[in-house]
Amino acid sequence: MKILFIPGGSPATVFGLVPLAQALRGAGHDVLMASTEDMMPVVTGTGVPGIAVTPHDIWHYITKDREGNLKEIPDDLPRQGPFVGRWFAQMGADGLPVLLEITRGWRPDLVVGGSMSYAAPLLAAHLGIPYVRQAWDTDDSNAQDQGAERELQPELRALGLSRLPEPDLRIEICPPSLTPPEAPPARLMRWLPGNLQRGLEPWMFTRGDRRRVCVTAGSRATPERTFAFLRGLVENIAPLDAEIVVPAPDALAADLRAELGVRTGWIPLDVLAPTCDLVVHHAGGATTMTTMNAGVPHLIIPEAVVFDAPARRIADFGAALVLSPAEATPERVAEACGQLLSDPSFKERALELSREIATMPLPAEMVGPLEKLAARGRG
Repeated sequence: MKILFIPGGSPATVFGLVPLAQALRGAGHDVLMASTEDMMPVVTGTGVPGIAVTPHDIWHYITKDREGNLKEIPDDLPRQGPFVGRWFAQMGADGLPVLLEITRGWRPDLVVGGSMSYAAPLLAAHLGIPYVRQAWDTDDSNAQDQGAERELQPELRALGLSRLPEPDLRIEICPPSLTPPEAPPARLMRWLPGNLQRGLEPWMFTRGDRRRVCVTAGSRATPERTFAFLRGLVENIAPLDAEIVVPAPDALAADLRAELGVRTGWIPLDVLAPTCDLVVHHAGGATTMTTMNAGVPHLIIPEAVVFDAPARRIADFGAALVLSPAEATPERVAEACGQLLSDPSFKERALELSREIATMPLPAEMVGPLEKLAARGRG
């Protein structure tokens, strides 16, 4: 069986699909992952064969429309959800011609797309093969899908469609306790870390004598976008007498190390998180799932309003506190961190979520259903 995986053009979206891709490879199937050119080191670094389908990176699609005009990025939820869907759809439309060319010689039996990987349903419709949509985080992407459908009207008309094709199978990784009641039916799969690894030092996977707080803005953090955010958090948390560790891409880590003197760099979060008492983060999907998987409380400061609802579901469960960027003053951040570190109920609820995730079916258990789905498509 040949399976084509299509992530969303950022490291986190790649990491989310890697465990299932590796499970299928481990079962003897041929797997290929198609993404943007700048994601090829990330894809291949996880051990999955990869091919680039567009030379543009994610920021090209966020900031420019199809004609190359600059976009205004909305900051309110009613407009931001559809806006996100539109630029993900633009990325999908841009890569579709290359995908069609690739699949003339390497025809997949199945296409697996991540949430908002809109090239996946379009390609599957062109090829007449099954399409699987696998969530890469806990977000509800209904508003994004609506924006994508508006953006993709030319591609849908070419297929004789007015709407995006429904997946033949949905795979969700959100633990049931956090699943919104309006979520469509899906097969549940246990989330596992799929992030890049690096040679470790003992302190990364062992606990010290002091409480440890992880502060991160995820794998897309850059000096231009997130240095001030991370520096402010480190400075706000410093009075709590905790060890602060900042996983960050190397370019950003160099600046943080020089100015703040903290342990920083590409520290695999799945290794570090279980040693932490608290993770302070931006609400990115991979960071959120890694923290939940490790059973660690969160302080979540969503970098975009579309991340707010899933973050608040974790807070409503009792495993996190959420502050908007406007609320994240030095005093509020220090107060929230102190509360999360001193109140044992947050740790108890975080461990409940971790145990719930551990009961969900492993990616290897998805291989059989996907084989049957592909066989029906061939039949």
